[in-house]
Amino acid sequence: MAKAIRMSKTGGPEVMEYVDVEVGEPAAGEVRIRHAAVGLNFIDCYFRAGLYPQPLPAGLGQEAAGTIEAVGAGVSGFKVGDRVAYAGRPNGAYAEERVMPADILVKLPDAISFDTAAAMMLQGMTVQYLLRQTYAVQPGDTILFHAAAGGIGLIACQWARALGVNLIGTVSSDEKAALALQHGAAHVINYKTENFVERVKELTGGRGVQVVYDSIGKDTFLGSLDCLRPRGMMVSFGNASGPVAPFGVSELASRGSLFLTRPSLGNYTSTRAELDATAGDLFDMVLGNKISIEINQRYALKDVGQAHADLEGRKTTGSTILIP
Repeated sequence: MAKAIRMSKTGGPEVMEYVDVEVGEPAAGEVRIRHAAVGLNFIDCYFRAGLYPQPLPAGLGQEAAGTIEAVGAGVSGFKVGDRVAYAGRPNGAYAEERVMPADILVKLPDAISFDTAAAMMLQGMTVQYLLRQTYAVQPGDTILFHAAAGGIGLIACQWARALGVNLIGTVSSDEKAALALQHGAAHVINYKTENFVERVKELTGGRGVQVVYDSIGKDTFLGSLDCLRPRGMMVSFGNASGPVAPFGVSELASRGSLFLTRPSLGNYTSTRAELDATAGDLFDMVLGNKISIEINQRYALKDVGQAHADLEGRKTTGSTILIP
């Protein structure tokens, strides 16, 4: 038996239960992993609350790092004792141990700790596909990145700086503004005290930015469109404030023939080659000291309810991990 988080209904943090589960042995194509550290991400809150549906009862969590303890038939490239990390479905990372498909695992370089890996896989690979694939930023580009002091945001600030990109970040406090600037943001806007659309226009001489990366959703979506220059790209990759309301596609035309995309990590890492390339790029940035992963909160797995409350209350900065 192992301890894990399970939920039988959707709702607030209180629906998550810390229970004993039977882990079992891996079937064909699967491995059993003992987790050393588990990542906490906003997408977990979406599943818990029911914004993203899944069959119930269910586990939660899409990111962790640990050691392989058993390997099922037909698995190649992995063996017992390998240090591995992963990010992506199926849910269930909130556990001491789990059995899971081997095809979403990557081997972890010896120089990267389990804690660091658990804190960076989902967030770091998200930044990789956003900046290098969804819209491949170029040196000298000016971009807008919402939630710049969060886990994804702080990685994006550093990655953008390494690429010679001017990142304008939005945050909710002066303390978070200072943090984003320390990590490479060229400019930071506190949207509690400033109108971010007007400030972006000021910073860009009225032109707007080439691309907006928006994980906030409902509260920022139309304003984000207004920050773009003609034929700019709107990348909506999250719903922290709630889902974006339906809107007419003419909104894109009236603002200058804008592009809009709603990407997800799974669609950028759907093959082994894509996964290895995306994770490999992230590992290179970390090992080359171009990106530092800031783990600013640690919680015991049994205290995951408090962790969710703090994340949704915007009380966290950088990355957060759960310790089984």
